[in-house]
Amino acid sequence: MRTADFDFPLSDALIAHEPSERRDQSGLLVLRRRDGQIEHRSFTDLLEYLNPGDALVLNNSRVVPARLRGFKSGSGGRVELLLLAEEHTNDWWAMVRPGKRVRPGNKIKLYDNQGRETQVEAMVGEKNAEGHCRLRFTGTTNLAAALSFLGEVPLPPYIVRSRGATFVEDRERYQTVYADPPGSVAAPTAGLHFTDELIEEIKRRGVRVCFITLHVGLGTFAPVKASAIEKHSMHEERFELGRSTARTINETKENQHRIFAVGTTTVRVLETVAAQNDGRLKATVGRTRIFLYPPADFKIVDGLITNFHLPRSTLLMLVSAFAAPGETRGRELILAAYTEAIRKGYRFFSYGDAMLIV
Repeated sequence: MRTADFDFPLSDALIAHEPSERRDQSGLLVLRRRDGQIEHRSFTDLLEYLNPGDALVLNNSRVVPARLRGFKSGSGGRVELLLLAEEHTNDWWAMVRPGKRVRPGNKIKLYDNQGRETQVEAMVGEKNAEGHCRLRFTGTTNLAAALSFLGEVPLPPYIVRSRGATFVEDRERYQTVYADPPGSVAAPTAGLHFTDELIEEIKRRGVRVCFITLHVGLGTFAPVKASAIEKHSMHEERFELGRSTARTINETKENQHRIFAVGTTTVRVLETVAAQNDGRLKATVGRTRIFLYPPADFKIVDGLITNFHLPRSTLLMLVSAFAAPGETRGRELILAAYTEAIRKGYRFFSYGDAMLIV
């Protein structure tokens, strides 16, 4: 299939730059896979689609303040860093802007998140084929621990902010209420709609709630540059599926109840581990490069809660595969649902509304 097949027009007016007043006030478009029927609901109506004995699986990775700002030693040119992966303490891969002006051997002095100069400095090492830089940090014993005062929330580029604007609000709202182990450089956004109260109500109704961890990185949000999607190569992302979650999901499937995944990252973990173990799950710590696109099949997930995704993205390709497992018509189902969402004025992308595919 072609990457261009997953394009669609979207007005800038439908891109959500701010979160809804309350997390669970988002809209919910429900797409039924069997016949393409669409329902327009509110996110709290999710309760009506979950049955006792079902399992709800969420990604509990915590977003780190991975956007750093600084200037080149010598020239004083401004530089922005987006941390991608930690190799060792103070040794990170990062996206650097403007990348062409930064070369191995350059030093970048960092500001804190209030715009004040610090003693922390990054030495540019190697550059890889994609232009990402390996950086060695000095002036701090552990950069990861210093991000609380150095870093900013790594909002995606389509969310427009003036420097420092609503910084405190984004620190809270670009994070799920159940976020725990730090490691993501982008939010698992489907989970942003859940409140503690809604999760407790889901549990009271007999639904089993459990967690996986996938630290969101380039594998999730890197654009597809190849014209044929089969030629796109996913970046590795770290994940952990614990023993308790594996047992819960296996028991749920054995009892013929359904598994609802919150977000494409959760789907990727469950389907990665299932593919490694003949359709069953077991406790696993590893990395995944799985790329799910039509006509992919799914061994674990029966229902998907997700957001509205960017054109031509691997996320849109995954939900298209899930809309019609083992077939190619899921693309048409999803694009028709997106057309209806646009007509109805749903809000798109990270801070936008939600979609349930069942």
